[in-house]
Amino acid sequence: MNERSGFSARRLGAIIVKEFTQMKRDRVTFAMMLGIPVIQLLLFGYAIDSDPRQLPAAVLSSDHGPQARTILTALKTSTYYDFVREVKTEQEGRDLLARGQVQFVINIPQNFSRDLVRGDRPAILVEADATDPAATGQAIGALATLFDQALANDLKGPLAFLARPDGPVNVQVHALYNPEVITQYNIVPGLMGVILTMTMVMITGLAITRERERGTMETLLSMPTRPSEVLVGKIVPYIMVGYVQISIILLVAHGLFHVPMLGSIPLLLAAAFVFIAANLSLGITISTVAKNQLQAMQMTFFFFLPSILLSGFMFPFRGMPPWAQGIGEVFPLTHFLRIVRGILLKGNGVSDIARDVWPLALFAAIVLTIGVKRYRQTLD
Repeated sequence: MNERSGFSARRLGAIIVKEFTQMKRDRVTFAMMLGIPVIQLLLFGYAIDSDPRQLPAAVLSSDHGPQARTILTALKTSTYYDFVREVKTEQEGRDLLARGQVQFVINIPQNFSRDLVRGDRPAILVEADATDPAATGQAIGALATLFDQALANDLKGPLAFLARPDGPVNVQVHALYNPEVITQYNIVPGLMGVILTMTMVMITGLAITRERERGTMETLLSMPTRPSEVLVGKIVPYIMVGYVQISIILLVAHGLFHVPMLGSIPLLLAAAFVFIAANLSLGITISTVAKNQLQAMQMTFFFFLPSILLSGFMFPFRGMPPWAQGIGEVFPLTHFLRIVRGILLKGNGVSDIARDVWPLALFAAIVLTIGVKRYRQTLD
């Protein structure tokens, strides 16, 4: 009794060795402990940028005079704008903004250089996709100073009188889709995708592991059912749960935060079905890989962390380096954020969201196929 009641370094050492041995056997947990800090360091150190640069922009230039060329050169060298398209009409530029292919359209009017030299203070129209104020705020704020510095060399000698206190150019910024720059308009619709990702993957990730831990897996194995039937049967109830969540979020978004809903709600619900299916397929696949519910939770978190950081929910997607954007394109949340914000804030239609729907469908098909094969291995 006395020997057991006293503190023993030998027994302590044995327990420590036992914990390290158990940690070594549980490779998933060990990988999480090492992998999550590394992922966070890499993402926050290299991928996340609160001052996004090289934002895709289109130009509609009806003037090719020297001052117009100076303005465009200054925009290119500022590192804020990356001109990827040259459009012919204003409607073409609006279409690119609606689809999220560019974040700015720079419109230089006809006779801009002539009017500038005359002292008429011509206007330059800058249309911006302001659905995410954090993505465009810095670039918009730098416009006036940028134009003044760009024209400083031109406005000398006989043209020195054009260097007015209010600037030689009238910069008109149209912040489309969120003109009041209300952050909730961007965050609240995005929360729909975040909540669905977190709950759908986590709930279904525990499905088969729970069956295995409770000993009810044998009952499923003894039933004359196909693997696909079992997996689909587990997915369908949670699809209904997902739509209940969507309904609650839409009601709260409209009632409390007054988020505009310009597009078709039935179209949003139809697109959400593909997104829900993608997340449920991933959750089911995780449940076939994990040995217990703890591992399923860990794997869910391992997927959720980079998904929320690289999707454009917390940080501007365009502000990340190309390699991070490439990884972000793999996650379903990235595409659903564009869909839900596009439908609610921009009024996008089927043709506008199609380029983000098919990656969701492809992700769901691939992951569900892997899940069915893994489940078939479980049967064996």
